[in-house]
Amino acid sequence: MAAAAVFGLLAVAPALQAQTTAQNYPNRPIRLIVGFPPGGSSDATARMLGTALSAKLGQPVVVDNKAGANTVIATQYLRSQPADGYTLLSVSSSFAINPALQKLSYNIDTDFAPVALLGIIPLMLVTPNEVSAKSLPELIGLAKAQPGKLPYASYGAGSAGHIASELLLSMAGAEMIHVPYKGTGPALVDVMGNQVTMMMPTVAASNALVKQGKLRAIAVSSAKRVSAVPTIPTIAESGLPGYELVAWETIQAPAGTPPEIVNKLNATIRQIVATPEFHDKLIALGIEPDTGKTPAEVGKFVQAEAAKFAKVIKDRGIKPE
Repeated sequence: MAAAAVFGLLAVAPALQAQTTAQNYPNRPIRLIVGFPPGGSSDATARMLGTALSAKLGQPVVVDNKAGANTVIATQYLRSQPADGYTLLSVSSSFAINPALQKLSYNIDTDFAPVALLGIIPLMLVTPNEVSAKSLPELIGLAKAQPGKLPYASYGAGSAGHIASELLLSMAGAEMIHVPYKGTGPALVDVMGNQVTMMMPTVAASNALVKQGKLRAIAVSSAKRVSAVPTIPTIAESGLPGYELVAWETIQAPAGTPPEIVNKLNATIRQIVATPEFHDKLIALGIEPDTGKTPAEVGKFVQAEAAKFAKVIKDRGIKPE
């Protein structure tokens, strides 16, 4: 009986230790890694979250920018960190795009623990004001009238905007010439200058220019209309039923992070996103907030998105720069 009792205590000891660890978590500063330089929307979102997390958890949350290789450098770095909940990664949809574009030293399905989905980031199909097309069917008609001749811009080969444009062209049965730029800003300058026919940047990057009359908004890439621009129709309702391709922001931890810590972070982040103040800030950044997904559901969401991106990349022969 004594031996059985000892065995029973040994069996439950790891669970008790994990529970204690979660109860004490965090007891020191947390680092939130971002795969982009300071100043962009991903960085702004991470800093907003860091401030709110710090207030909720009672420990500093320090944002650490590790830019390069379309977030690969930051993702590799996270993989090398202890699985203790003190190093997290705020990462965009590039997390799910990169595996289909290049050989990586990590596996997004096994090397990371999904924590939370902050929200989806719809893209906006825009054109120069000089383009005669004022709707998606008219724009598709222009492309079909000059197959493979009209140029379109993206903010980088293999970016969400590039993949979204190729999916649109594939579903429409049209062809255009892809012109990749090193960033959204330079690309939008040439859209406004009528050097390219269309582009699909984020709503946040393009909406101010649309409001100023410098660009024409045709449609958004999400399944539902976007809170920040409710009068702009979706691509699906504009003539391509079933179309949906968006960017997004998730929080990831190293694989092996105790589930109790992951669940605590998930619950805390969902509470933060649900607050009116944070919710409205995300909307202002062109992000449609998500407050409903558990860590397991975030993992399934990322897997489904990766499969969607991979299919378009393969079907359209998309290559990295």
